[in-house]
Amino acid sequence: MCRIARAPRTLLPLLAALLQASVEASGETALCKTGFPEDVYSAVLSKEVHEGQPLLNVNFSNCNGKRKVQYESSEPADFKVDEDGVVYAVRSFPLSSEHARFLIYAQDKETQEKWQVAVKLSLKPILPGETTEESREIEEIVFPRQFTKHSGSLQRQKRDWVIPPINLPENSRGPFPQELVRIRSDRDKNLSLRYSVTGPGADQPPTGIFIINPISGQLSVTKPLDRELIARFHLRAHAVDINGNQVENPIDIVINVIDMNDNRPEFLHQVWNGTVPEGSKPGTYVMTVTAIDADDPNALNGMLRYRILSQAPSTPSPNMFTINNETGDIITVAAGLDREKVQQYTLIIQATDMEGNPTYGLSNTATAVITVTDVNDNPPEFTAMTFYGEVPENRVDVIVANLTVTDKDQPHTPAWNAVYRISGGDPTGRFAIQTDPNSNDGLVTVVKPIDFETNRMFVLTVAAENQVPLAKGIQHPPQSTATVSVTVIDVNENPYFAPNPKVIRQEEGLHAGTMLTAFTAQDPDRYMQQSIRYTKLSDPANWLKIDPVNGQITTIAVLDRESPNVKSNVYNATFLASDNGIPPMSGTGTLQIYLLDINDNAPQVLPQEAETCETPDPNSINITALDYDIDPNAGPFAFDLPLSPVTIKRNWTITRLNGDFAQLNLKIKFLEAGIYEVPIIITDSGNPPKSNISILRVKVCQCDSNGDCTDVDRIVGAGLGTGAIIAILLCIIILLILVLMFVVWMKRRDKERQAKQLLIDPEDDVRDNILKYDEEGGGEEDQDYDLSQLQQPDTVEPDAIKPVGIRRLDERPIHAEPQYPVRSAAPHPGDIGDFINEGLKAADNDPTAPPYDSLLVFDYEGSGSTAGSLSSLNSSSSGGEQDYDYLNDWGPRFKKLADMYGGGDD
Repeated sequence: MCRIARAPRTLLPLLAALLQASVEASGETALCKTGFPEDVYSAVLSKEVHEGQPLLNVNFSNCNGKRKVQYESSEPADFKVDEDGVVYAVRSFPLSSEHARFLIYAQDKETQEKWQVAVKLSLKPILPGETTEESREIEEIVFPRQFTKHSGSLQRQKRDWVIPPINLPENSRGPFPQELVRIRSDRDKNLSLRYSVTGPGADQPPTGIFIINPISGQLSVTKPLDRELIARFHLRAHAVDINGNQVENPIDIVINVIDMNDNRPEFLHQVWNGTVPEGSKPGTYVMTVTAIDADDPNALNGMLRYRILSQAPSTPSPNMFTINNETGDIITVAAGLDREKVQQYTLIIQATDMEGNPTYGLSNTATAVITVTDVNDNPPEFTAMTFYGEVPENRVDVIVANLTVTDKDQPHTPAWNAVYRISGGDPTGRFAIQTDPNSNDGLVTVVKPIDFETNRMFVLTVAAENQVPLAKGIQHPPQSTATVSVTVIDVNENPYFAPNPKVIRQEEGLHAGTMLTAFTAQDPDRYMQQSIRYTKLSDPANWLKIDPVNGQITTIAVLDRESPNVKSNVYNATFLASDNGIPPMSGTGTLQIYLLDINDNAPQVLPQEAETCETPDPNSINITALDYDIDPNAGPFAFDLPLSPVTIKRNWTITRLNGDFAQLNLKIKFLEAGIYEVPIIITDSGNPPKSNISILRVKVCQCDSNGDCTDVDRIVGAGLGTGAIIAILLCIIILLILVLMFVVWMKRRDKERQAKQLLIDPEDDVRDNILKYDEEGGGEEDQDYDLSQLQQPDTVEPDAIKPVGIRRLDERPIHAEPQYPVRSAAPHPGDIGDFINEGLKAADNDPTAPPYDSLLVFDYEGSGSTAGSLSSLNSSSSGGEQDYDYLNDWGPRFKKLADMYGGGDD
């Protein structure tokens, strides 16, 4: 047998909870019946009942398992029933006769069906031999045993017991470890046992909160508990022998942490925002504020109550709002909310636990900001009773007048936004009023053209409203209606032709100078003295003219229905009418002349060329007629052959097939191949009829058995017309010109190539470079100034020893050397200029010189060279007194010489 004993300091009457398991049904029925199976539930308790102590468990039979049942107690201040049917003590009290009996109610949440059962509590008696002190020190729970005979031996059979939970207050001050309960087995008299506990709080996180003495079985708590972290611990106690063999079945131990009021209420938001319409009646819901308490919500520690501490501003009443102390709903309690006076209220809300007990409860505050929203309780009012405006006639989308209103409601809301309506003075709908979204002004706009000659002034009646209706009981004042006086300004308008277009019917072929009609325009400006003049805008065939004053239209050429400018027998001409107003205006009109056909076009043969065989059979030629006129001046046609020349009727015959077609055949048995021109007389059906002799070119050829020509090429070649021959000659001439131009271009390109061979590419230009510099002269010792020696002499590198075809581009060919002038040793002031001019003339006449204006070859100087050293150039001492300033006038190339000769002593 295993026993559990509690320490006297935390002793809770577990016997009563154990005895509740002994409550059995007085009888069982075969059929399930919804409700309590017992009429009375009994429990035996100690005298002292503690808050939160489980007393007993009431069972409710839910046959279909779908009912949701809610339990209630007849004494809710002392007892409550959990959802699982466990009855707890709400507060601590000594058990007396007044608490000995109460009722438990069960109610179906959906159907509201209700059941009840009685609960009877009795005091636990003191057993003989027990002392009061022993009872206080330790209380044992004995696991009763039942012995049954099985296989000749006695077997112990245990029944399941529910161990009452241990209630332990949170935030205990100790001392620690604090003994809770002693676990013992009745087999410890014969065996050496070891006790242990497992579960969260013992050997599982958080570990070390509960410990047990393995020898004595004393269970203790090591530190204060916090219900807000862990509200219940579920441990299992074990008893084993020294070999680790299980002696007793594990026992479940539940430790409930009893809540203490150690947490203040906390609002979900520190600032709450709500709205309420102005003019709301008392009782109007505004908003809900909510606070939470970390303490047990089912205990007084977590039961909150709300109240309003202050209201700002306090007008028109200091108590405009109230709050439901349990739900936190804020409602209005007074009338007089006016947004135009007070737009916002600020409330300080307090939440207190312990059901709002100001002495023991903890409290916290939050702010509720209530904005009074606008309703349409102020109609718009015009700032003036009459508004004025003007508009030019025939103008649209023009703002005529600007209507201004005032509205005391909140700007840019439906209760402030104005809507304007024209209630009178505009039967044809020529005006509209749009609202400026920024200023709320009404913009009177013209939407249809207005004619000054018809209406010179409009007087409109307008009304202003809001986008939403006015609040109930508020009417529009007279100031919500005004008048708008609009003056129409006369302007010069365009003359207009009537009708436009104007259609007339005339026969074609009218002679020039025939008056067709008068096409005049009207001036809509009846109150202006103006004249109209006419001009022609469009006359594609140039057939018409118009009188600039009276608008009479006269022909200046013959009207031809067959002209390409006539479309579907209609000729269009456009005329312009202009007045002399300020500014001058004009209008256009179209004259449509429907031309009636006359028989003015003779028919022509179609096709104009045909071919046939030399014999009458098997070929014949089918022909028709082309007439530009229309019925009745066209077909049917009459076909005939002329009497002359006589060969026509002798060789050919024509047969009419129908009104539009005829057949031409050979009359003789054989006609030599060739081109024949057969005149055919074609007469139309006009009144009078019109005839025409049309030439049909017939190509007579030799044919095979199938009737196909076999010598078409010869006949076609012989029958080339003048136009074809001219075209062929033009093609030949163009081809010859292209060939000649190509030959000239090729010759010119060859000349350019030869000329380029004499020129030196800019990259290879050696005029400013000395190519061979391996021979140097005697420096200043060389005083020979023969400039003609600057050319490369033949003695240095004779052409005779060079391979044929190898020559520098700037090297002169082998010719007789010309005689270049030699500069004297004693120059005079004109010496240099004359010398250069003479050398230039000699170079121009030298066929061996390269095509440059200066000599190129100057790279042989120094010792052994017939050319003197360029560094040896010097002027004679006798020239020191000469004036060389004129060298500056020869350009920048002679500036250095001017400095050398005219620089003085230095």
